[in-house]
Amino acid sequence: MQFRYVNKKFSNQYKATIGADFLTKEVQYEDRLFTLQIWDTAGQERFQSLGVAFYRGADCCVLVYDVNSMKSFDNLNNWREEFLIQASPSDPDNFPFVLLGNKVDIDGGNSRVVSEKKAKAWCASKGNIPYFETSAKEGTNVEDAFQCIVKDALKNEPEEELYIPDTVDVVGGNRTQRSSGCC
Repeated sequence: MQFRYVNKKFSNQYKATIGADFLTKEVQYEDRLFTLQIWDTAGQERFQSLGVAFYRGADCCVLVYDVNSMKSFDNLNNWREEFLIQASPSDPDNFPFVLLGNKVDIDGGNSRVVSEKKAKAWCASKGNIPYFETSAKEGTNVEDAFQCIVKDALKNEPEEELYIPDTVDVVGGNRTQRSSGCC
């Protein structure tokens, strides 16, 4: 997702995250220039201890699940809680999260197992987290989602440099499923 956003490209080649991947992008928002630091953390249990180092100081956390995988959706609560524990934000009840339901392009929606209604209900139960249905492959709603991420991050942190770790990145289909530790 973050690669599509930063580089405007998509690759079918799966590359597992080892530890964390890091990308930056300069964005214009409300006549100001910001540098986003986007972290994609590895979901394998052996990397979970690295979460504290990556999550502390984050301005927003993006949870990404595969709309074609109930397991990835069911893991959202765990990833959200793990982020809050390891990041220790000063106001966890108001920390900005954004949920992305990815892979809406697959099979014309015929393999979809998590409905938009179910995802929106989950968001409502967590304090009305913003939700976007996305396709990293086709670029669907990727730009809109990251504009929301920037806006939400700025509500709590008016710094000119934002740290946004890519939280739960679940890759399904013919790739190995992977759940990241956190935006």
